[in-house]
Amino acid sequence: MLALLLNLVLLLWPTASLVHAAPLSTVTLDYGTFTGVSNTSSGIIYFRGVPFADPPIGDLRWRAPVSPPSKHLGTVDATSVYIPIHATAADGMPVLVYFHGGGFELGDTHTAPPENIIQGSAKPVIFVTFEYRLGQFGFLVKEDGQLNAGLLDQRAALQWVQRYIGEFGGDPGQVTIWGQSAGAGSTMYHLIAEGGENKNLFHRVMGDSPPMIFMPDNTDAFTENLFTQFAELAGCGGSADVMACLRAAPTEVLASAGSSGLANRSSSLFPFGPIADGSFITERPVEAFRNKRFIHVPVMFGSNTNEGSHWSASLANPAANTSEPDATEMTVFNFLAGQWPGITHSTFETATAQFYQLRDFANFSLQGQQMYGEIRFICTALLISGSLHEAGVPAYEYHWDNPILGSDHASELQMFFNVGEVFDHEDELLAVAMRRYWTSFVTSGEPVAEHSAAWTATNGSPRLLLHPGQVGMEDVDNGLTERCAFWHGLTSQLAS
Repeated sequence: MLALLLNLVLLLWPTASLVHAAPLSTVTLDYGTFTGVSNTSSGIIYFRGVPFADPPIGDLRWRAPVSPPSKHLGTVDATSVYIPIHATAADGMPVLVYFHGGGFELGDTHTAPPENIIQGSAKPVIFVTFEYRLGQFGFLVKEDGQLNAGLLDQRAALQWVQRYIGEFGGDPGQVTIWGQSAGAGSTMYHLIAEGGENKNLFHRVMGDSPPMIFMPDNTDAFTENLFTQFAELAGCGGSADVMACLRAAPTEVLASAGSSGLANRSSSLFPFGPIADGSFITERPVEAFRNKRFIHVPVMFGSNTNEGSHWSASLANPAANTSEPDATEMTVFNFLAGQWPGITHSTFETATAQFYQLRDFANFSLQGQQMYGEIRFICTALLISGSLHEAGVPAYEYHWDNPILGSDHASELQMFFNVGEVFDHEDELLAVAMRRYWTSFVTSGEPVAEHSAAWTATNGSPRLLLHPGQVGMEDVDNGLTERCAFWHGLTSQLAS
């Protein structure tokens, strides 16, 4: 990644106060002037590609981001904050900051076109999304490198919002962060960052399918081996100063080394990712939430029915691929162990005997999918909502289940980001309701959708079922609660 950029969108709201104001299509900050592009048909001004930090290249690789940019940029054509066409700097609109997903190794801001979500709001909002360092560029572990640089990029983007969003008509006191998958995991990490110390960078948190990833510390053999392998593939393994060599290497060489390293770990989906660094992430999520070391702000999290579907099919190692017809008990274990290397076969046998007996599934593949989906995503969402609720903080939980559009991981994003998508009648009603639930949480702290079911704050149960033609509160079955408690009692195995 050669640049740390963010995008902003402002939505047109033709109220008297906005119509008579001067359109906010050019914004001057202390490091440059940025000109957006107005789209009168959608009622949106786009400011894209606004730098919020110096490019993390050369000696700035694997360093904390330098934000705001250290040099004046002059006048820049920017089309990446999304704001209403007639917005002014005095409007004080709520701000929605979106973190893209991609396993901390893939993804970018283009996966989240904002038109549907912000036009689905009953009140004007500003939509902000940004790039952050990924994979080996964001999560390499070595003494002379900033740990969790990708998370620090996110923190810098949130600090940028606090400092500058008022110039775009946003209210820095009404910032909601939202993400999906790794983006939801990111919002979770910012909830527990620095022991849960509240620095007033955000005021509400939403997360679709937050993952509980393998999370070693910087002394773990896994991270040491990953670094050594990467350095050798980049041609720096024998250097007297490995980090200096890596910082001087061409970006293409580092990208190739990262890809080759991932290929060599043929049983693991996402080797690079956040670690427990002892400073920004002081403890792993299960421990942090159990110990109530998190920021006390309203939250809205949830997951999908079939979160675990199809993941192993992308693995190169057939011994860890649970696809039919070759799936066996051992391939299921190997798949799980590839994601959480500390898990023991004894633990796996206990889990399958007590909670995931093969007779309850059509085959080993479905057994493995259920286990993975619950460990990684479903139980994590319930943990967050339940922990915040126990601390007296409003917490909302949802369950996406859609037999037509699918209930796999990320399938709910169709409701928000598939611009121009034509749904059947029931799914169209569901899309309208979901956009209103999400944006009303941004504007008021409560998810409310007119002509749809009331969504109440709970400890995760009951939760809101999002099913076409059937939206309403449902109880979480005791079996799922017991399975989640089992997995969350194994934090040492799942983290080391």
